[in-house]
Amino acid sequence: MAMYMVKVNTSEQKKYPHRNWVKMINSLSGFKSLNLLGSVNSNGEHNLSIVSSCVHLGSSPPLLAIVLRPHSESSPRHSLLNIKDQKIFTLNHVNQDIYKKAHQTSARYKQSLSEFKQCNLTPEFIDDFKAPFVKESHVKMALSVDEIVEIKQNKTHLIIAKIESFYFPEGTLQDDGYIDIEKSGTLCGSGLDSYHNTERIARLSYAKPDLDVTEI
Repeated sequence: MAMYMVKVNTSEQKKYPHRNWVKMINSLSGFKSLNLLGSVNSNGEHNLSIVSSCVHLGSSPPLLAIVLRPHSESSPRHSLLNIKDQKIFTLNHVNQDIYKKAHQTSARYKQSLSEFKQCNLTPEFIDDFKAPFVKESHVKMALSVDEIVEIKQNKTHLIIAKIESFYFPEGTLQDDGYIDIEKSGTLCGSGLDSYHNTERIARLSYAKPDLDVTEI
């Protein structure tokens, strides 16, 4: 079937309703990881928010980055405030059992209201780490903040963090170190509101100039 391409110039943004434009642009980065970000403030109040911007930065040291929206009095970002205050947080993979509850955490609750309680998810504390994990998640990480960079163009914040510890289901770790997150039920997302199962096509051999790629 022939596929006809549609071209959109970003200079034409004003031709589109704002919400349509936002959803369209958010779709362009492709399928994204989905995590619930658990944090806590100095008063012991828990916050939970879904994020789809997690990026692997390196393995030694083990670094991840996430992007958080700008904070303002009219649009407070409790996760950002907690991370700046406590310098720690957790990331918890979203799975099929909790994706609707995870999506609901994007609602703008008051700071005094825990998204855990409002969205029927369970805070879990492991090995004395002060930020809450999500008990219902199958893959989870404890992170400490390494650097916070404000992006000048739109005032978002790039949070660079070190993985301090991580947890995954027994039986998902392969002999070569690969963690089978599909086996753990991890979902991915696209745009702002679309949730997807995954289906592996293949794992491929390490690419070298003089060897053909093979399935492993």
